[in-house]
Amino acid sequence: MEKKRIAAIDFARGISVLLVIIVHTMLIYGSIQTQTQTLLGEIILWMGRGTPMFLVIMGISFNQSSRQHFSAICKRALIILLIGYGLNILKFWVPEYIFGGLPQRFVEAYGLISQTLDSALFFLCLGDILQLAGITLFIIACINHFSQNKWIPLIIGLIIISLSKEMSGYRIGIAGIDYLCDLFFSNKFNVYFPVFPWSSFILIGIFLGKWYKELKENENTFFKKIAIQGIVFILVGAILIKINPEYHFGDYYHLGPGGSIVLMGVMLLFLWISNILTILIGEYKTLFKGITYLSKNVTSLYVIQWIIINWGMYVFGFWEHNQITVALLIPVMTLLTLMVNAAFLNCKNKLTNTKLLRFQKIKQSKAQLIE
Repeated sequence: MEKKRIAAIDFARGISVLLVIIVHTMLIYGSIQTQTQTLLGEIILWMGRGTPMFLVIMGISFNQSSRQHFSAICKRALIILLIGYGLNILKFWVPEYIFGGLPQRFVEAYGLISQTLDSALFFLCLGDILQLAGITLFIIACINHFSQNKWIPLIIGLIIISLSKEMSGYRIGIAGIDYLCDLFFSNKFNVYFPVFPWSSFILIGIFLGKWYKELKENENTFFKKIAIQGIVFILVGAILIKINPEYHFGDYYHLGPGGSIVLMGVMLLFLWISNILTILIGEYKTLFKGITYLSKNVTSLYVIQWIIINWGMYVFGFWEHNQITVALLIPVMTLLTLMVNAAFLNCKNKLTNTKLLRFQKIKQSKAQLIE
């Protein structure tokens, strides 16, 4: 049985879903000049640094689930990995081999040649946030199997942060195994979110979720405490970045300790702000229901928005548009994502209802035979 949802968590995750669509629309359709030399581009790219919110919330929410035993967590991890690699097929292979090839500029941005074995393998194995989530769940399964102590995931998370830059780019020089190394330590863009350091956000989220339960799910106390923690994280991280900016925050996707600590602090403060906002907008139930809908459907919305935006390159091009065009494309991509997700949920519900009816008929038939 799932436990009571935390309103601020739903709010933060729901807003993050919208931000993901906005950021990806800019990254795919905005020209380099639009992304780096316009007000809209700079604002949206800074929004993109909010990705860790998904990870922290994933860790906190994990503790709300009753499926905590080893096999259930591993099964969930495997499903997420399959979704991640399935998404790569839909994002890249379908356009490449069914739509006539990915845009040349897109393929060249990765230093590849279209419709070759190298490009096919590269795009299939591209490491993104779902690969990170799946691998981290396996780590969590192992941690929970041996200990339920809340400090263990926190300690492991901090160790990962401290070692991340030193381990960055580590390989052993054996084909195949090097890909596994990349999933953990990559310093290139074949893996956007390597386990070092990004899994630390999920693991610290696990710590926070366990702590929340120890506080008897007192939300006001919990969010006040994480606000204080957030400020401490920001101060410590800022000092480290000041000492060596390039080492700690030179590459957003492959951060050093200072960058990870600052981002963690910002995410904790955003959760505190989210709690305040949920109290303020509590009377606007329609608005909050909409945000909660986004939160509840985070995985399907994430997958769908990537497919729509990537396939949209055949209509709108890649790295071509100014900020006005991108601003117009953002609501288009958002609306399309919501429409496709609604259709997906409708089909899913119909399929579920059909299975239930069949099960009931079989049950009735067996009952009649017994009589």
